[in-house]
Amino acid sequence: MTEPVRLSKRMSELGLCSRREADEWIERGWVRVDGKIVSELGSKVLPNQRITVERQASAQQARRVTILINKPMGYVSGQAEDGYKPAVTLVGPTTRWKEDKAPIQFHPSQLRSLVPAGRLDIDSVGLLVLTQDGRIAKQLIGEDTSIEKEYLVRVQYSKPGRLPDADLKLLNHGLSLDGKKLLPARVRWQNEDQLSFVLREGKKRQIRRMCEAVGLKVLGLKRVRIGRVMLGDLPPGEWRYLGADEKF
Repeated sequence: MTEPVRLSKRMSELGLCSRREADEWIERGWVRVDGKIVSELGSKVLPNQRITVERQASAQQARRVTILINKPMGYVSGQAEDGYKPAVTLVGPTTRWKEDKAPIQFHPSQLRSLVPAGRLDIDSVGLLVLTQDGRIAKQLIGEDTSIEKEYLVRVQYSKPGRLPDADLKLLNHGLSLDGKKLLPARVRWQNEDQLSFVLREGKKRQIRRMCEAVGLKVLGLKRVRIGRVMLGDLPPGEWRYLGADEKF
């Protein structure tokens, strides 16, 4: 006998929305299970039961925006801390990239529930995703995400000579952080002092700590790609909408 699960959890598993969105839709009477409206939070369903959502939910979801920022140094990804501003304060009509082709008009309501899907350290720059769409957040930072993130990392070796090939291999696979083995990465030299890192996970200050482990000091770190979405020519401190034809 398969155990019943919370309706909001099941909706999230099915990729319909985030759990928070699911709870909101349930409360509004926008969710049906086997054709019947379920409006009580905490309701449970069996995996074989059919879940559908009302048109209002789909329409509300379609209006949710996802924003790409080229985060400069000195901004935090999420909540304001220690006097530093969060990256969301960069989003406004005057900082929108002039070459943004998305046919969306900026409105302050788009800043509501706009959360970072992943983080960049205060001293790192590059592609940061802010979204109102729980499905995208789950896709990028959910436990089972396999979406690649690519970084260009300027480094300095703390010992004489060059980084040994064996240590470059270690960066690709074999290091552990906080007692847990890291997933395989793709790390290669771009030029004499710059490495390209492609990761499928995002532990706190992961690249800096990986580099420290093999005697490299990070001088600069820039995220240039998340999945199939590139930073491209987006200028630092400016933003654009994720296009309707773009998928991570």
